[in-house]
Amino acid sequence: DVAMPKPIGYIMSFRHGLFRPGNARIVIDLVGPAGIKEAFVIAPRDGAGWRFVLDLQPVTHAAFMSRQGTPPEAGAEPVAMTSPSTPPAAVPPQPAPEPPVVLQAPQPPRQAVSLPVPSAPDKRAGSRRPVVVIDPGHGGVDPGAISVSGMYEKTLTLTTAKQLKQALERYGRYQVVLTRDKDIFLPLRDRVAKARAVGGELFISLHANVIADPGISGLSVYTLSEKASDKEAQALADSENKADMIAGLDLTHESPEVTNILIDLAQRETMNLSAGFAADMVDEIARYTKLLRNTHRFAGFAVLKAPDVPSVLIELGYLSNEREEQMLRTAEYRAKLADALARSIDRYFLNIQKAQRP
Repeated sequence: DVAMPKPIGYIMSFRHGLFRPGNARIVIDLVGPAGIKEAFVIAPRDGAGWRFVLDLQPVTHAAFMSRQGTPPEAGAEPVAMTSPSTPPAAVPPQPAPEPPVVLQAPQPPRQAVSLPVPSAPDKRAGSRRPVVVIDPGHGGVDPGAISVSGMYEKTLTLTTAKQLKQALERYGRYQVVLTRDKDIFLPLRDRVAKARAVGGELFISLHANVIADPGISGLSVYTLSEKASDKEAQALADSENKADMIAGLDLTHESPEVTNILIDLAQRETMNLSAGFAADMVDEIARYTKLLRNTHRFAGFAVLKAPDVPSVLIELGYLSNEREEQMLRTAEYRAKLADALARSIDRYFLNIQKAQRP
């Protein structure tokens, strides 16, 4: 985010980032309704590089609302831009925005913390490895929350996700997939779709929070609420594409009543598994960090709504709390969280294996 001391014309602030591979996006926050009068690029000259010029003009609220729309799909033709016939006056160079705070990265081969080494892979489990999907929240043009020192939530979640992936892979019995492994925008539903496409058996979405009260701190975990589950089950039952709604079941030819019952049963079983994992995780992490009161919470987050993939959303802490933000910036503290999470994940799957044995 580039926050300006005061609005310049119609622009209050702007941000930019990678929307999808090969496609960047600039988002401008306006102080009022405005439209694009002219847009063009200026070729490099007078020591300056390429410049993108956007000329805004005031419009009515009705006109502004009528021009709303979603971005074109990948592969769509971009809006044509031409160079002006008469070169405009030189645009004075603007100071580059301050870069976001860089998180401290682990320094191999030095161990970040001294914690128990995972046991050897369980040979009895066979060659098939459970798939764990880790979802770093936000990304690309969506920075998420911004800490008291300017750190982006999207940076923290991606760095922590990579550390969790490494911690879990040390067990040697899991396939770990990240929904994004770079700073790229990914819609919420695409994150869930990716988890289901790779056969995910546990979905963990990482986030961080900000609040007006800087004294509040602590980690929390969310699972799908009963109310949100009922609403989502009905929406899924009304969907036209029912062939892959629940892994292993084709509901295309089932009656609406049967479809709704099967989705509801699958989702409730998924919610029970999610809640069980969340409770174990809270117990494990409580030994290493402060937790928010009523740590296990319930909500209708979109990333928790896969009907057949147990899912949790973890708020790693409050970036509005100076002390907690400082801890989250250190590789050692994040390593403790990652190792505690990895142990919780391992115990979750071992318990499932025990329950499935005759």
